[in-house]
Amino acid sequence: MSISTEIRPSYRALLEVDGLPRLVGSMLLARTANAMVSLALVLFALERYQSPALAGLVTFLSIFPGLLVSPIAGALLDRHGRTRLMVLDYLVAATTLALIVVLGATNGLTEPLLLIIVTVQSLTFPLSTTGARTLFPLLVPRPLWERANAIDSNGYVVSSIFGPALAGSLVATVGSLFTLGLTSALYLVAAAVTLGVRDPLGVVPHGRLLADAWAGLVYVARNATLRGLALSISTSNIAGGLFYIGLPVLVLSRLGGGPAEVGQLFALSGVTAAVSVLFIGRIGTEGRERQLLGGAMLIVGVGYAALIVSPSLLAVALVMVLIGVATGPFDVVLFTLRQRRTDPAWLGRAFAVSMSLNFVGFPVGSALGGALAPLSLEAAFVIALALNVVAAVIAFVAIPATHDEQSGLRGSIG
Repeated sequence: MSISTEIRPSYRALLEVDGLPRLVGSMLLARTANAMVSLALVLFALERYQSPALAGLVTFLSIFPGLLVSPIAGALLDRHGRTRLMVLDYLVAATTLALIVVLGATNGLTEPLLLIIVTVQSLTFPLSTTGARTLFPLLVPRPLWERANAIDSNGYVVSSIFGPALAGSLVATVGSLFTLGLTSALYLVAAAVTLGVRDPLGVVPHGRLLADAWAGLVYVARNATLRGLALSISTSNIAGGLFYIGLPVLVLSRLGGGPAEVGQLFALSGVTAAVSVLFIGRIGTEGRERQLLGGAMLIVGVGYAALIVSPSLLAVALVMVLIGVATGPFDVVLFTLRQRRTDPAWLGRAFAVSMSLNFVGFPVGSALGGALAPLSLEAAFVIALALNVVAAVIAFVAIPATHDEQSGLRGSIG
């Protein structure tokens, strides 16, 4: 259906957009599987190999190689459409997880082989993450973008509620291999649902693959907003990676909790974030992006600081609530600002590069957390606090307050 730009924005109008409900459904399935496998792999490494360092390295390799090939993924999305490539990624994820389950059950899964498998899985990851993200502004009229981005963000939030809680509970009761097997099945269902998602652009004219990939890199490098977001968000995500490894180690080794409690704590943050995201989605963020983004980073930094002195699971739970509150302004501002300041013709290439640059800090922080957590959890959380403060400062300094949409960047890169 067509929605007039004069219609008053509402969540009801958003859900009437043709194709959006199916996209949201496939997105929720895939992101829940992503959240499950992220935590299940960490718990699997800690359980089977008793190695925080391996857990950090598994997280790093399940993400970082895919980020390196993201410019090519973006060029493929812009030229061949999003739906079929999203399905391809889900099938690769299902296959590699099934391989881990089979090898683990037959005692044939060595540490190097585990690392190779998660590396292969990561290579197609940008196809689905960028594909889903770029479908939202293509399907949804501009006046509904804030609400669409709240729904998009809540896709991550809902998955962060159910994914870790389900993964933690399953690992505690039936083991990590069964959990990974169930996650593989979820990816297959997500692939089936995604097949019916409408792609407004489909296959479009294109040039050489590597030239298109390079053009995407140049576009992001010359776009002051995307460049500033990359510097700020990647710094904050290094802290997030430290936290992602540090929290399970804190709960399992110091506070007497188990895998179920780890999952429940992540889920608690997700519940709080769901409310925060929906609230922020109802208000206008234009002109206040830097304040909201930087403020959210500082709030999360306060949470990391509190973990240093948290004496109990209850205290950690309060920290997770605080982090959840900050998720709303962080996600909605990030998604909407990037959409406002990216030429629609460059969505696939620009978003793939931008999202990868933004997220590159997380696997780096996870690897660092795996090495640092056994030595000093306090040091890990102090570094995370400092990084978030730096990220907030960068957001104010490096992201332009306004953007001249008329000038664009098309002429500057050919």
